[in-house]
Amino acid sequence: MTPGAGFVVFLAATLALLGLVVLTGFRAQRKRHIALVVLAVAALGVTIRFAVLLGKLFDLPAAGVITPIHLGLAKVTSLCYLLPVATGIRTIFDARAKRWHKRAAFLVLGMTIATAITGTLMLWLAPRVA
Repeated sequence: MTPGAGFVVFLAATLALLGLVVLTGFRAQRKRHIALVVLAVAALGVTIRFAVLLGKLFDLPAAGVITPIHLGLAKVTSLCYLLPVATGIRTIFDARAKRWHKRAAFLVLGMTIATAITGTLMLWLAPRVA
């Protein structure tokens, strides 16, 4: 699979899985929710791998200031995935943590969308390497 195709396929899979994570979370389907979280994080890992390979095909510094913005946001977003995981584990033992879990999850979803937007803009602005 080419880096471009792999990136698109796994980004779409990651976003679809995250949508199902939200749905099962709202429906309190804990077993499905946890399984989908694991799949979404795994798909995200593969997406990131393809993104790195795809980035080698473009002159990313030529895209300008969006490149460090995107790369910084991507790193922070990846680390922030630990927040809903940690608060989710906490909800297993203390139901009062649900509110914080929900907030952390939506924060990470928003950051994921922002990362996807800045990454798309970065690739759009970067010339392809000859």
